[in-house]
Amino acid sequence: MSADVEPHAKRAGAVPAAPTRKAPGLPLTERLIATPVVLPLLTFAVILVLWEVATRVFAVPSFILPAPSRIIDGFGAVPPARWSAHVWATLRVALLGYLVAIVVSLPIAIGLAKSRLMSRALYPLLVVIQSVPVVAVAPIIIVVLGTDDAPRVVITFMIAFFPLVVSMTTGLMATPPELIELSRSLRAPGYREISQIRLPYAVPYIFSGLKISVTLAVIGAVVAEFVAADVGIGFFIQFSTSMFRLPQAWAGLVVLVAMSLILFQAVSLAQRVFFPWSLPKERR
Repeated sequence: MSADVEPHAKRAGAVPAAPTRKAPGLPLTERLIATPVVLPLLTFAVILVLWEVATRVFAVPSFILPAPSRIIDGFGAVPPARWSAHVWATLRVALLGYLVAIVVSLPIAIGLAKSRLMSRALYPLLVVIQSVPVVAVAPIIIVVLGTDDAPRVVITFMIAFFPLVVSMTTGLMATPPELIELSRSLRAPGYREISQIRLPYAVPYIFSGLKISVTLAVIGAVVAEFVAADVGIGFFIQFSTSMFRLPQAWAGLVVLVAMSLILFQAVSLAQRVFFPWSLPKERR
């Protein structure tokens, strides 16, 4: 029967079904937005090209604004061993000051969140300390503590400290009040209220402060090196600028930016690995 139907369909002039077309792909703009790494890299590459062309077309002297190609030459003008010494000096001070800021900030934030009296008494003092320009206090710290790593760590700590306290305190106080009341009605000890209720709710806030402070720690280390140091990226930039070696100074600035980005991504990676539940679903 099927053999009879098929010739009849051909004689009746039946047209075979057209092949289904594939759905069109996403527009280029949407694809760029969907790949968060590509778009910033393309933008950065365009900026570099425009920078290079502008400096060549307008014949800008390198001691005013060196072209990106001259900055690359600035990297090669410094031996790798010297780069390593400067990078390690700045990184060491930044990480030490950052760790001290974390260790000091957490108990203060817990006290501010738990005690209303302590919050009223201490928080205004912290704001006053933060309002004092660190650059103005840095020479005094150098005179008091000497010229080794200690004053540079203190300066880094002062810059990275305040955002951590604020973010930690905000996170600890963001815990739903009904959970606090429930823990107290069950006579839970104070340390369990902090460790099992308040801190888990504060993790997203804490990591926000950690990401901000880790970049500020690099800034603090550089500020300290501007005041008193004989090694470090900050010292290297200051020395290169004083000798009108602007390509090398810009190369040092590129190293600082890379250092800050790497530390920021390291903190972000730690949050994704150890606390993935604290991130939005699309970022896990």
